[in-house]
Amino acid sequence: MRCAIAALLARSGGGLLATPRGVARMAATAAAADDAAVEADDPLVQYLVLRRDLQETDAWPLGALIAQGAHAAVAAVARTWDTDETRAYVAPAALGSMTKAVLELKGEAQLRTLAANLDAADVAHELWIEQPEDTPTCLATAPGRKSALAPHFKKCRLSTWHEPRSKG
Repeated sequence: MRCAIAALLARSGGGLLATPRGVARMAATAAAADDAAVEADDPLVQYLVLRRDLQETDAWPLGALIAQGAHAAVAAVARTWDTDETRAYVAPAALGSMTKAVLELKGEAQLRTLAANLDAADVAHELWIEQPEDTPTCLATAPGRKSALAPHFKKCRLSTWHEPRSKG
């Protein structure tokens, strides 16, 4: 923030300090510059983890899997609506730059283990249970800083969806 203030002072010839309004403007501009730097270095992100077996073994269509991710993502945002990170993630100015990482795990056991690990680490998330099947299909985190969330997803791989393989 000191660099931003020094740059503003240099551009204004020190005139910004002449009034309380100028000081407030300078502080707000410097804070915005600091926030932008943090955002660029450590963006807000939402992680979604789907079960690979739903496509590979159970032959769920791609559209149904996308719906599971959407359900989990919206539920995670709705449950954490009052947090600063969620509000910043869905702010009108941020809608064009949302970042999601869509990952996959082998099956239900791995998804439940991930959910338990996130519970233990106090990471806000939603484990979506599809009804009436009572089947966990997707996990979505609440929006958070990448540096805080990424370490929890090292055992997941990026999703590579394709046409289901035939069972025969």
